[in-house]
Amino acid sequence: MHSLLYSLFPFLHWSKNINRETLKGDLGAGVTGAILVLPQGVAYALIAGLPPEFGLYTTIVSATLAAFFGSSMHMISGPTAALSIVAATVVTNAIGHDSIDYVSMMLTLTFMVGVIQLMLGLLNFGVLINFISHSVIQGFTSGAAIIIAASQITNLLGFEVKNDDSLIGYLTGALDNLQETNLNALNIALVTIITALILKKYVKRIPYLLGAMVLGTVFCFLINGSTKGVYLLDKLAGTLPPLSQPSFDYEVLSALFFGAFSVALLGLIEAASIARSIAMRSKQKIEGTQEFIGQGLSNFIGGFLSCYPSSGSFTRSGGNYDAGAKTPIASLFSALIVISFVLFFPTVTTYIPLPVMASMIMVITWNLFDIKAFINTVKSDRPEALTFIGTFIFTLCIPLEYAIYVGVFISIGLYLYKTSRPKITLVAPIINTGGERSIRSVNRHSLQECPEIKMIRIDGSLFFASSQHVQTYLQVLSKTDNENIIVISKGINFIDATAQQMLINEIERIERKGGKIIFSSLKGNVYDDLEKTKLKIILDENRVFDSTSEAINVMIQNINPKKCSYCPAKVFHDCPVVS
Repeated sequence: MHSLLYSLFPFLHWSKNINRETLKGDLGAGVTGAILVLPQGVAYALIAGLPPEFGLYTTIVSATLAAFFGSSMHMISGPTAALSIVAATVVTNAIGHDSIDYVSMMLTLTFMVGVIQLMLGLLNFGVLINFISHSVIQGFTSGAAIIIAASQITNLLGFEVKNDDSLIGYLTGALDNLQETNLNALNIALVTIITALILKKYVKRIPYLLGAMVLGTVFCFLINGSTKGVYLLDKLAGTLPPLSQPSFDYEVLSALFFGAFSVALLGLIEAASIARSIAMRSKQKIEGTQEFIGQGLSNFIGGFLSCYPSSGSFTRSGGNYDAGAKTPIASLFSALIVISFVLFFPTVTTYIPLPVMASMIMVITWNLFDIKAFINTVKSDRPEALTFIGTFIFTLCIPLEYAIYVGVFISIGLYLYKTSRPKITLVAPIINTGGERSIRSVNRHSLQECPEIKMIRIDGSLFFASSQHVQTYLQVLSKTDNENIIVISKGINFIDATAQQMLINEIERIERKGGKIIFSSLKGNVYDDLEKTKLKIILDENRVFDSTSEAINVMIQNINPKKCSYCPAKVFHDCPVVS
């Protein structure tokens, strides 16, 4: 009962350690977090196609719930750039931006995301995250960053156009209406961007987004931008997060389901990776299942309190830890400060120009698009590079809610291709300086082979998908009669029924032609798994040996000395030709 209580209410674990010192650290981190999240919350809400207050509601409700019911002591949740654009795409594709039910559909999406995440957490399905590689996430994030930036071009240039919410739609809409550019809006945007870049690089003490927003707003005031066609934000609602009612209509739920699953997975991936990253610095143990439950609960309840889908934020989580946060109480302090802002300063957003927010989003997306990581991934091994490039391209070309699925399919497909072609290396024995026999790659060390004995090393599992590849190699290797083959098997992890039959067929084929094939260094657990199989009966007939040296000594007795044009006497001490 005691352990169940702590599982249901994980904050009971760390609440016992709260004291004056932890509260002091959490208060300072909470103030820092509020300063960071105020401009971000507004910006991300705009990306999601929502009024500014919805971003702040999400930073109040979802962030606090995720902190109290998750496992990380330092991770801060809330709206994120990637999740905002995906959520907007999902809802837009379901109903269209002009629908009066857009906000209601977004809240329904939040509720559905929470249900999916809760189910995955309660059923301990965290293993699903392991099927989504880092290259998939990086490719998706890089593509989403470009789409987010493209969506803000018209806001940055100071005009509005209708488009189909795709990369091509954003770009063509901006280019076709370029003559309508408001130079005042563009100047405000440039001032904001330049200020953000300077503050980020040279003035570390000032939050660069907040500083850029203030200076951009002041510049707009100085040039009387509001009277020169520069759009300003609407004021906040000035209330606590109001109760909301997600739709439970079957058609709505079915229209959002696949998109909701994408948003749920993306949110869990973001949260899990951020929690682990911060835990490496704080030396804290993260409970993956509890983190899933925390994220799911925050979105589930958030759907009833005017929040849109949220996840962990790397920027705010890192800032929270660096600011000295000790417990998740820091998230609560941050939420209380944001509540004060919403209640007592609701009209402050009416002074903020839309080009300023567009510029801040541009800076945020530049941080999402890590050019160094982009180049390094492209230069990495071929499967990783192909996964990254494929996910990146599809993210730009197809609806975002499906792009991550395509990335996963590419990743799994390349993995299956790689495992279906286990590495087979032609090897030969050599004598070390100590006089001992060892096995080395023929090609890498330019070794000569015994013409009577072929030796190969297989690294990879033998199963239905790889059987054809191995069989083809063996058939090419033994294309003449009287071929003798030693298979070094220490790299084989398992042999399924299909591969067993393939090996039986090859053993029989080679021996019908007067040759012999034997196996060495087969792992004990692999050999044990073959118990009561036909292959084990065949191997036990003097066809499997514990060491390669033992296999070589047995195979030497099967060679034909008259056919040897080269005899490696240095390695085959008891070769019949030498004797």
